[in-house]
Amino acid sequence: MSDTQTAKASKVVRALTGRVISDKMNKTVTVLIERRVRHPLVGKIVTRSKKYHAHAENNEYKLGDLVTIEETRPISKTKAWKVTKLVERAKNV
Repeated sequence: MSDTQTAKASKVVRALTGRVISDKMNKTVTVLIERRVRHPLVGKIVTRSKKYHAHAENNEYKLGDLVTIEETRPISKTKAWKVTKLVERAKNV
């Protein structure tokens, strides 16, 4: 394969957007991802959620921030995602 073909064959990276629900760990945030799906039998729209631990190098993301995370190599036992972008800061009450 030539260099141009190698450059074009880049890996598809999964990216998700969710809310930071915990920032108590060092260099790690917990992100809650919610998705809305149709129930297969009832037909009603239900909310499915999942929590991911994501790597945040500078501890800059706080509780309530909306962030984008992307999949990466495993960093620890529970951490295989990293925060790539801050979409929206949390509104202070």
